[in-house]
Amino acid sequence: MAAAPVERPAAADPSAAARGRSPALPAREALLLALAAFGILALAAGSMFVGVSDVSLPNLLEGDEAAWQVFWVSRVPRTLAVILAGTAVAVAGLIMQLMARNRFVEPSTVGTVESATLGILVATVAAPAAPPLAKMGTASLFALLGTALFLAVLQRLPARNTLLVPLVGMMLGGVIAAVTTFFAYRYDLLQTLNNWMVGDFSGVLRGRYELLWIVAALTVAGYIAADRFTVAGMGADFTTNLGMNYKAIMRLGLVIVALISAVVVTSVGAVPFLGLVVPNIVSLVFGDNLRRAVPWTAVFGAGFVLVCDIIGRTIRYPYEVPVGMVMSVLGAAAFLFMLLRGRKIRG
Repeated sequence: MAAAPVERPAAADPSAAARGRSPALPAREALLLALAAFGILALAAGSMFVGVSDVSLPNLLEGDEAAWQVFWVSRVPRTLAVILAGTAVAVAGLIMQLMARNRFVEPSTVGTVESATLGILVATVAAPAAPPLAKMGTASLFALLGTALFLAVLQRLPARNTLLVPLVGMMLGGVIAAVTTFFAYRYDLLQTLNNWMVGDFSGVLRGRYELLWIVAALTVAGYIAADRFTVAGMGADFTTNLGMNYKAIMRLGLVIVALISAVVVTSVGAVPFLGLVVPNIVSLVFGDNLRRAVPWTAVFGAGFVLVCDIIGRTIRYPYEVPVGMVMSVLGAAAFLFMLLRGRKIRG
């Protein structure tokens, strides 16, 4: 049976992409994007009043000091962390899909997140008193190596079957996760490892989430280089014919994806399937031009994580379910649906 053709995203204007710019958004789409962003802000405002502590708008207006303290120390940092993590991970997944030229991959299905977790474990064992920034640097290095290993394996596959690529990535991630779990068991760090593997925003407080602003800068960098990623997604030959350095673009994308994964895992833990589901939804509606898709991916990513976080805080109130577990259920269901849908279309 012949292998399925490789999915190649199409740039709306390759010459404009080569010059590092693309046409502006249509007025109607820009209006819709502004309305979507306003909806995210409204959802974020509502999430600040969800929780066990008595923080409500009347209490704040009455000047309740305890309510204001919880609001500024916990609720605002948590909401900002949710938005930053959701935006960055979704954009990282979009870039990863263009790099691998496959719609069924993202950092949590190709070993990037598992590699970052292994890096944090190594830093914890080697230097337990190391500051968070040092652990983040080690996690970034391991994530970079893990992603590069996946791309190297991908280049050696005999045929890039649409379903074979994510399966290889998940097997690679499984091997790395097994090694990480083994050493965590040997050093009695299994409980700590679980905190990194399951995304959870319950521990986010003022002073403990500020590293996530790094991913905001990385997301902006991904948007600036969006046209180049779009062209690189068409293959090395096409990119070279336009006078662009294919390997340099791939290295830039590799660094952005690895750094975003490492910072998010270090700060709040793994956020699974977000970079898989959201970019596919955006691609179905708005196409594969990255400059056009990045803003929508960021908005949908932030909204998806906000909804999952609110569900996690209310489904077993007053207890809380980690957002990573909620996203695993919803994301896995969406992933299976896309796999079966793709198989049905090819059939």
